[in-house]
Amino acid sequence: MKTKTLSYWCIFLLCISSNSYAQIVITNKDFSFGTTGRIGAGYSPNADGKTGRQLNLNNQGSLGGRMDQGDYVDFLPAFHFTPVVNGDSAKSIKIDMQARLSFYSGGTFLGNVDSKSNQGMIIALPEAFVEARNIMGSDWDVWAGSRWLRYDDVHIADYFYFDDHSATGWGVRHKNTRFSMFFPAAIDTAASNSTPYSYTNVISGTKSLIYRQREVLVLEQIIPFKNNNQKLKLLAEFHKVEKSGENSVEDYPSDNGWVLGAKLNSNIKTKITGSFNQISLRYGSGIANGGDGGNTQTWRTYGAPDALTKTYKDAYSLTLVEHILLNLSNKWSVNAYAVYTQSKGGAKTDNKAVDYYQREIFNKKSEFNTGLRATYYFNNWFHLLSELHFASRKDGTQNSASMTKLVLAPTIAPTAERSVWARPHIRLIAELSRYNNQAMTSLYSPFLQQSGAKRFGTYFGVRTEWWIF
Repeated sequence: MKTKTLSYWCIFLLCISSNSYAQIVITNKDFSFGTTGRIGAGYSPNADGKTGRQLNLNNQGSLGGRMDQGDYVDFLPAFHFTPVVNGDSAKSIKIDMQARLSFYSGGTFLGNVDSKSNQGMIIALPEAFVEARNIMGSDWDVWAGSRWLRYDDVHIADYFYFDDHSATGWGVRHKNTRFSMFFPAAIDTAASNSTPYSYTNVISGTKSLIYRQREVLVLEQIIPFKNNNQKLKLLAEFHKVEKSGENSVEDYPSDNGWVLGAKLNSNIKTKITGSFNQISLRYGSGIANGGDGGNTQTWRTYGAPDALTKTYKDAYSLTLVEHILLNLSNKWSVNAYAVYTQSKGGAKTDNKAVDYYQREIFNKKSEFNTGLRATYYFNNWFHLLSELHFASRKDGTQNSASMTKLVLAPTIAPTAERSVWARPHIRLIAELSRYNNQAMTSLYSPFLQQSGAKRFGTYFGVRTEWWIF
């Protein structure tokens, strides 16, 4: 009897499988291969070794200009499917399967090194995910995997300032509402931030590293205005980090935090289309007070924990960003930004405090950055990019370190587009920076750390940058 029942079930499942397969028709199976990158040569005449080093202040990434960033190359293979259910094209589903293979220079030019070289090649897989959109012709989307899930950025400073949620996770979207959950924890032994995710477990009688999870819940809502020239994005996050296990060597308490933010995007009417203004305000509390070093992910906790509770209960971070692009004519485009950030960790002090690794780190910072790029189109294929940046950072109770940088970059745009987004670019780059006394004496720049205390920094280079999707 059991054998007959099993046989019936097998036949039934085969029929369902066959019937289901017949109902779904793949109308197209497309493969795409995108790539982005920046690579070339850099030279600093007044630095030791003449090595081209980034002139920006430490702990600010590319705030202050991105022309002197190091080499990188990304490859983006992707499969795209559009199944049609029961022959009804209105119920077609858009499915993307994408990965991103990333290669970064560890210190010298990317083309001169490999993974065996000292400070050579860094290889990463920041994206591998599947996303299904317009499921059964509905307004529902769903995805799972690892993504570079980030939106508006201040391009001339390479700064994704408001909603960078790049990590492993999953999410759903219905029209203008998106809910996502991310899990950024990793096994680490010297965390770049002050919230260690790994601890030593001895439950099996031997020491082994395991990690405590951070759960990040994100709710985003876009509110479009009737004239379609503006849209408001609202952001809410909740973060939770589990405590270390009962059999762990370290004693890390559980902790949490939250984020609220709003971003207004406005289209601006100019003679040439594409002009806009973006302004955003974001506040993070507790362990959600990240980030630093040019990264803006809120899970990159800043500062030290409270000395008694070992938590970040009173930590906070406030970030205000203004970003504008004006395509004034077929001769001129102007792109400008301003960024202000103030952050404090969980410790009581405004200066230095001890973190989980017994390191003495700064517990409070304030930053102000502003910059402008003017693009002059000599003709369709030859553009002149000029930039002026100012960057300032105050760590703890120290004096503010500051840098002013002037950039001139004659650029060939082979696509013959009079647009700030035309790529690829081939650029000749000339930069001159001036540091204040605090930046000089504390060697507060990659350039100064190599060349010593100098008032002026220089950088010359020839680089290409491309985006092909």
